[in-house]
Formats: sequence, structure tokens, C-alpha cells
Amino acid sequence: MATSDFMLGGLASVGATFFTNPIEVIKTRIQLQGELAARGTYVEPYKGVLNAFITVAKNEGILGLQKGLVPALNFQFIINSFRLSIYTMAVDRHWMHNKNGEISYGLGLMWGAMGGVVGSFCSSPFFMIKTQLQSQAAKEIAVGYQHSHTSMSHAFKQIYNEGGIFGLWRGSTAAIVRAAIGSSAQIATFGKTKELLKAHDLVSHPTLNSFSAGLIAGSVVTLAITPADVITTRLYNQGVDIHGRGIYYNGWLDCIVKILRSEGFYGGTLHRSLTSKLVH
Repeated sequence: MATSDFMLGGLASVGATFFTNPIEVIKTRIQLQGELAARGTYVEPYKGVLNAFITVAKNEGILGLQKGLVPALNFQFIINSFRLSIYTMAVDRHWMHNKNGEISYGLGLMWGAMGGVVGSFCSSPFFMIKTQLQSQAAKEIAVGYQHSHTSMSHAFKQIYNEGGIFGLWRGSTAAIVRAAIGSSAQIATFGKTKELLKAHDLVSHPTLNSFSAGLIAGSVVTLAITPADVITTRLYNQGVDIHGRGIYYNGWLDCIVKILRSEGFYGGTLHRSLTSKLVH
């Protein structure tokens, strides 16, 4: 695994995080809004993506839209470093090639998912802290469990004191599933979409072809990843008892069951968070 690939993969995503983090803040708030409550039985401080931006800025200031930025930068650097370097290593060492020397579609999916899984696990503590900081809100617009972190370092200390080293990886199982689905869906759709657009003479210009394929692939990834993303947010943000166990959910399966029972598949969270992710 080349050090340059590892560094470039991480640095390439860091710059974009400054622009995408406000959307992540909004997405997190919408995913926590109405947690375990039937639709129509709770107050909705965030009535759509645009309204959520205005609401946060009005109650917390413009900087409120950049909450959790530091752990978000760390998370993006780590997960994308592993994604790119593992995928590149697999290509360079011909681990993705079939007997004819061509890159295998199935092996491409596998190694893409592998990179996402490894990166997700290693970056899990930062994703958790990012989520908890982004959910912190002014009392009037607070949703979900409210943590008392004052910074990333304070969050690390507080989480470690409550659950030890394993507490920093609480909820990582759901994050791993999320990353595997996202990485696989992206690799599966991007290359194929480029081929189809070119083959049917819909978008033949190289730059526009890649751009269009990226938009389509991104939409497919969003549709595929949203349920897992909601579950990950819920598990990461929940509070813990004196034994370091989650106060709402016992794990990702328990989280799925409780969301479906209380909110339904299209109830609130899954539907509205999808909109914010499509904007992302």
C-alpha cells in the first residue's frame, strides 16, 4: 500500500468537507427528528432541507452549520485514504483481474467494499463524535439525545470514560454495513453508467460523461445507503447508561425493528433524510 496513495486519497476529500459539512449537519438533525415517535405526534423544528438551513442559522448562527467539522475532516481523511489505497493496491497487484487479464466486475465490487469496510472501521470514533457534535443544538430546535461535548478532544475523553476503548467503536457494525453498501453501489454504477451513456450516444464528451455518470451513481448510492445511514446516526448519537450500554437500541437489528415499529418505513426519518442526502 503506497503511502502516496494513502495520503492523496485522504487529502482529496478533506477540501470538499468544508462545503459538505453543513449538509451533514442538516442531514443528522433530520435523521434524529421524531426519533421513535409516530409521524405527526411530535414537533418538527426542521421542515425540509432549506428550512433546516434557515432554522439552524437563525438559532445558532452561521457557524452552527459547521458543527463537528474537525472530526468530519479526520473521518473523511481516514476513510477515503483506505478506500483509494486499498482499491489501487488491488488493481496494481492484479487481484481484481480475471484469467483474461481484464478487471473483473465482481472482484471490483468486493475490493471496493473491502476498502470501505476497513476505512469505516478505522474512522468510526471520528464518525461517532462528528454525529454527536452535529446533533447538539439550541434548546428550541434540539432533536435526539443531546450530548455535552465541548470539543472533539473532550468528546474522546468523555466517551472513553463512559465505555472504555470499546465505547469509541460503539455502533461501528452499522457504519461498516453502510460503507460496504455505499462503496459497492458506487463502483457498480459509475463505470457501467459511463459505458451506457457513451454506447447510446447520450453523453459522449469525456468530461461530461464522467460528470453525468457521477451524478447518477451518486443518486443510486443515496437510495441504497440512506436506511443504513439513519441506523448509523441513531446508534452513534444515543446516550449510554452507567454500564456503557445504549439507552435506546441494543444494536443495529434492534434499531431497525424499533424504527419500523414506531415510525414506519416511510415515516419521517427515512423519507426526509433521503432528500438531504440527494442534495449532498
